[in-house]
Amino acid sequence: MRNTIRFDWAIKRLLRNKANFVILEGLLSELLGEEIKIESILESESNKQSIDNKMNRVDVLVQNSKGELVIIEVQSNYTHDYLMRMLFGTSKLVVDNMAEGMVYTKIKKIISVNIVYFDLGHGDDYVYHGTTSFTGIHKHDLLNLSANEKRIFNAEQIERLYPEYYIIKVNKFDDISKNTLDEWINFLKNEEVKPGSKAKGLPEAKVELDKLKLSKEAMMEYEADLTIWRDTQSLMSTQFMEGEMKGIEKGEANKEKYAEEKEKQKAIEIAKKCKQKGLPVKEIAELTGLSEDQINQI
Repeated sequence: MRNTIRFDWAIKRLLRNKANFVILEGLLSELLGEEIKIESILESESNKQSIDNKMNRVDVLVQNSKGELVIIEVQSNYTHDYLMRMLFGTSKLVVDNMAEGMVYTKIKKIISVNIVYFDLGHGDDYVYHGTTSFTGIHKHDLLNLSANEKRIFNAEQIERLYPEYYIIKVNKFDDISKNTLDEWINFLKNEEVKPGSKAKGLPEAKVELDKLKLSKEAMMEYEADLTIWRDTQSLMSTQFMEGEMKGIEKGEANKEKYAEEKEKQKAIEIAKKCKQKGLPVKEIAELTGLSEDQINQI
C-alpha cells in the first residue's frame, strides 16, 4: 500500500534535495527560459534580530551560478496577504545580504518563484511574471540604463537590478501541455509525467516522487535493493580497476621483454657483419655484449 502524503510537502522535499540539483535546475530552467545551474541550497530562515522582527522562513532558498538568489515558495492554503508576503520575502533577503559597509552595486539579484494551489489575485492566466520598470509620466518613455550604468551593474535593463516575481497558479492550469514549462506545471498539478515529455528535470522528479509514496516496508526494501546495487557496482568497478592494473603491468612486462629481444636481434645482426669482416670473436663480444658462445653459434 502506498503512503498518502501531501503533494505540496513532497514537492518541497524534491526541490530541497541537496544531493542532486537536477530537479530544481530543471524547473527553474524551464520557468526562466535559460540554463540555470545551482551552486548551493542556502538556509531558508533569516536571522530574527528582535522580538518585533518578523522571521522570513521560505521553503527553498538557493544561489545560482550567476550569484543570484532564488526563493521558491510552495503554498497550498489561501492567505489574504500572500502578495505582501512575497514582497517581504525579497525585501528581507536584500537587507540580510547587505554586509556593513557594502556598496549598493553588490546587492544580489533576487528572483521569487511562488507555486500556489489557490486562486491568488484576479486573473485568467496560470503563470505571471512581475518586474520593476520606470515609465515617463509625460513622454511615456521607458527609463533605461546609461552606458556607464550598464558597465557598473553588468546588466542591460533596469528590471534586471530589482527583484523579479513569478507566480504559478497551479489550479488554473487547463491540463493541456503546450510547452516544456506546461509539462512541469502538469506534474505539479496532477503528479504525472506524460509520455514524450521533454522538460528538464521532470523524469528525475517523477522517480523521486514515486519513492516518497512507497510504504515504509517497500521503502526499506527499495533502500536494501539500492544498497545491493551500489555494492555490486562498487565491486565491479574495483574488479575492473584491478584487472586494468594487471593488464597494464602485464603489458609493461611484455613491452620490456620485447625491447630486450629487439636489442638482442640487433646485436646478432651486428655480430654477423663483424664475423663476415673477419673480426676476432673476443672483439665482437665486446662490441655487441653477446657471449663468445652465442657468437660462435651464429
